[in-house]
Amino acid sequence: MTGPLDIPTARRRYITVCALFWLPLGLSLAPLILLLTERGMTTATIAGLFAAHSLTAAALELPTGGLADVLGRRAVLMAAGLLNLTALVLVGLGSAPWLLGLGMVLMGAGRALSSGPAEAWYVDTVHADSGPGADLRPGLAGGSSATSAALAAGTLLGGALPWLLGAGPDLGARLREASSGLVLPLSVPLLLGAAVEIAFVLYVLTALPEPPRPAAALRDVLRGVPATVVGGLRLGGRDTPVRRVFLSAGAAGSALVTIELLMPGRAAAVTGASESGAVLFAVLACAGFICSGFGSHLAPPAARLTGSGERAVMVSLGAGASGLLLLGATAASTGAGALVLSVTGYGLLYLGLGAAGPNQNDILHRRVTSAGRATVLSVQSLTLQLVGALTGLLVGVLRPGPVPWLLGGTVLLAGSLLWVRRSGLTSSAPEATPQPPAASPSAPEEPACSEI
Repeated sequence: MTGPLDIPTARRRYITVCALFWLPLGLSLAPLILLLTERGMTTATIAGLFAAHSLTAAALELPTGGLADVLGRRAVLMAAGLLNLTALVLVGLGSAPWLLGLGMVLMGAGRALSSGPAEAWYVDTVHADSGPGADLRPGLAGGSSATSAALAAGTLLGGALPWLLGAGPDLGARLREASSGLVLPLSVPLLLGAAVEIAFVLYVLTALPEPPRPAAALRDVLRGVPATVVGGLRLGGRDTPVRRVFLSAGAAGSALVTIELLMPGRAAAVTGASESGAVLFAVLACAGFICSGFGSHLAPPAARLTGSGERAVMVSLGAGASGLLLLGATAASTGAGALVLSVTGYGLLYLGLGAAGPNQNDILHRRVTSAGRATVLSVQSLTLQLVGALTGLLVGVLRPGPVPWLLGGTVLLAGSLLWVRRSGLTSSAPEATPQPPAASPSAPEEPACSEI
């Protein structure tokens, strides 16, 4: 590489990477459970497959974040794409439980590997071009918007493709017959996602340059990862703004799990049948992704209007909490008025979470160096998953009605209140002193322009 990319080019490439990575997931959302059911999997088996995915992602979240900081962003992103490619092919074509289980484990590993490297690459590139005072929010907001748009488009396309294959000349039946039952109409969205993963890997290879890192033996790499991980955890313990970002991520995870667990049943209650309720929930999920993307687009102006990124996070999370509390307040109500308020609350939740994300991550990147950037993003993601899992257990044992909704809303409101006291930090202050995680033996020395 002859020199750092300029900011507009880096932003476009980061946005493209986000869209290419999340589009396959969107394509698989609608048909996945139905495909597993058609393959003969029981509900318990399907639950076990999803548990394998979640446990793999959680177990590898921190080690893979450290790996990205030691080996480089591009290599880890390519590995994530290759794992997802293999997983989508296995799940799309497999019929044996062990094959499907292997696919879900690989998908979880790919999810863990992807958590942080692309965003870390973008921040490193911007800092190399314009220094630590560069405004990160437009690019981070663009990446979040692209992610939401890819998920929304993928969800609609993944749900429509099997139906379209069954219409008219019934291409789906011909496909099933020609492949001796190997390829079902419900398999097509996943196989299309695998093709997108190929494009993702090639794009990462050619479009995400980064400075060469010192050659390191495998032993040195493996020794460096735990040190980087421990450094990221210690940073969250001693740095107040970083700790607030982590806790806010956990609050967001609690809200998202509440929606994911309770909204399908609520949609079925509105329509009167599970099948039509599933269609309504798919439409709502797409609308939620759109609201989240629009909220991400609003993140930079929200910071300007409120005076700082911290205040923008507080207001955005508060707006999301009010949406979830509105859903709780209308949980026991029926009628057109309650339905309108429920839809409003649903949209408000995703709008608030979308607006909070880029501002939170802008704060985070101003407190860490490049040597540990992917690691702290992995800690943030892990916090979201763990708090979400705990909330899911609590929601599962609570009586149906407003209380489970109010639990998630209260946790998100608490996440908003974390930002009431700012301890004198402003997210727009480029002079904020970075807090580097513990240096790993194989981590390269970082130039001054990459430090925050």
